Amino acid sequence: MCGRYAITLPPEAMQKLFAYGERPNFPPRYNIAPTQPVPVVRLDGGVRQFILMRWGFIPGWVKDVKSFPLVINVRGESAREKPSFRAAFIRRRCLMPADGFYEWHRTGQGRQPENHAFLFRRPDRGLFAFAALWETWHSPDGSEIDTVALVNGPANGLMSAIHDRCPVILDPRDYDAWLDPAATPDEAATLLKPPPEDLLEMLRIGPAVNRVVNDGPQIQEPFDASAVTPAPAPVRHARKATRNPENEGQGSLF
Repeated sequence: MCGRYAITLPPEAMQKLFAYGERPNFPPRYNIAPTQPVPVVRLDGGVRQFILMRWGFIPGWVKDVKSFPLVINVRGESAREKPSFRAAFIRRRCLMPADGFYEWHRTGQGRQPENHAFLFRRPDRGLFAFAALWETWHSPDGSEIDTVALVNGPANGLMSAIHDRCPVILDPRDYDAWLDPAATPDEAATLLKPPPEDLLEMLRIGPAVNRVVNDGPQIQEPFDASAVTPAPAPVRHARKATRNPENEGQGSLF
């Protein structure tokens, strides 16, 4: 499940690739997290539009946001049937631009397993787009919130070593078909495929990405094992020696 991603390229590069008319200005983001406003490309009147939405999908029928779980990923295999996402899958498909995303892999046994962070990006550092669904939620006070979640599916071979799921990254040739509200759900579903094996590279990075407040280029630096402070060895306390009447004067540790 993708829970953090990045958009580090300039706004001009995004506008050129996704061909919308707006000219937004935004800084590089290296650690985008759920509930934050994120760039989305959708169709509006048949024309591509850039818009900011809350990353965390809220179905229209929800009355109390606090009682509804945070939905940042939607399973592509079931989105057409789930009541929460069915209408959005039919009429409100969109793109979430990115140039990198992060996944965590838990290793080790016992009470303190390690979580290793990995960055996935294109070898040429270019932009790509997650398949996504959006919905406008109307609060009881009459205000509106545009919300979005990315679509995920089975991992490709590269990612399967880390996680069994990964975001659906659309082929640029399929952007129009995914955005087209006239496309049937079955037609749209055929676009939800694992990324090609050569699309992304994987890089282990340090733990800085774990904290949302860290949002600079340093979080994408390769993992440096020499900078890790080893955990202290557990202290073993000897049990108090007890008196052995059969061996007077000798203490026993057992």
